[in-house]
Amino acid sequence: MAVRFGTDGIRGRVDEEVTSELAYQLGWAVASVLATTTYVGYDTRESSPTLAAAVLAGLNDGGASGVNLGYFTTPGVAFVAQSRGGVGVVVSASHNPYFDNGLKVLGIGGAKLDRASELALESALALAPAPVARTFSSPPIDAEAESQYERRLLELVPGDFSSLRVVVDCANGAASRLAPRLFAATGAIVTIIHADPNGRNINLEAGSTNVDTLVNVVRETGADLGLALDGDADRLIAVDAEGHVRNGDDLMVLLVEDRLERHTLGGGVAITSMSNLGVRRALEQRGVEIVETDVGDRNVLVALEERGWLVGGEQSGHLIFRDLASTGDGLLTGLLLCDDVLRHGDLAGRARRAWTRVPQELINVAREEFDEVAVQRSFEMLREKYDLAERDVRLVIRRSGTEPVVRVMIEATSADFVASFIASLRATFTFV
Repeated sequence: MAVRFGTDGIRGRVDEEVTSELAYQLGWAVASVLATTTYVGYDTRESSPTLAAAVLAGLNDGGASGVNLGYFTTPGVAFVAQSRGGVGVVVSASHNPYFDNGLKVLGIGGAKLDRASELALESALALAPAPVARTFSSPPIDAEAESQYERRLLELVPGDFSSLRVVVDCANGAASRLAPRLFAATGAIVTIIHADPNGRNINLEAGSTNVDTLVNVVRETGADLGLALDGDADRLIAVDAEGHVRNGDDLMVLLVEDRLERHTLGGGVAITSMSNLGVRRALEQRGVEIVETDVGDRNVLVALEERGWLVGGEQSGHLIFRDLASTGDGLLTGLLLCDDVLRHGDLAGRARRAWTRVPQELINVAREEFDEVAVQRSFEMLREKYDLAERDVRLVIRRSGTEPVVRVMIEATSADFVASFIASLRATFTFV
């Protein structure tokens, strides 16, 4: 069966959808199509070093030069590819559990791969030879690359954060080694959690998809804020000093507001269909032009590039600042947020003043049992019952490109409507 790229590369269960043979063939395809130096980094899953070695072998056999970056964040690989000239491959399944893995290809200069290049890679993959060897040895790791990336982040957000208390949740992922050193270098008083990867604990009750521990530690330590990365550190979710979770929507509004004050917004803002209605209202009230895209940071980036704008992002915590980096970067966003809190004060109070969240719920339903007709029927019946105008309610249904689920998002000016709609889905489907 032909391999297809999803919203974030190729992703699936290790040794089923994602195998060493596939990784080798992807390396060969990248060498064939992109034909330039390729920087390969990987996260802390037990399968990642083996898959990365296979990618590097495929690159070599395909006639390209591959550079082994070792454990490395996705935005870090993008930076190295951009600064040194070349492309990147990241072995990671981002926020998924350890038994999944993925293969992401970054285009020339570290940018998200465009669709034409993806199609070319898919065609090359279909022609790629099977590896002769069953195991692959890894070339030496380029030890300078991580230091180069760290220096760049500190250059982008310089400052003395010694008055801040910060808790950083590394998700036992790719940033587990770098994040403690990076935030310590700012002078901040740093507490690090979930930075002890063992191959199987990446994202396990940790990181941006599970912030319960982070909330508790922020409260216990009296921290000014908490920062939660995901497995490959391209997204960030925050926790304020009161223990409230601040997702990408919150951070987007606050950092856009700051850029407006400093006259560095550089145009409008790109958001996705999952962004809360309150974000739209807050930005419109400030006179900011908005474009809405489908879910996926690549879609956000394309919209920004088409318009020459600088800022965009997703509710999940992927925030893009094109004047600072070629892709979303959780570590960069964390530094920017620390700088923002240092200059503006209390994150909780400022977030409350900046915008009002409309009641919203997002649930996942197993793809095989989902019935869109039934969902739409329930939606229309309830909207009529609560007498809500179209502008006051929104339903978004999309099939995940990274997991075998259908994501259903409902929001409305009426919290009772949202609760009733979720109850109707719970009575029909199993949430996952």
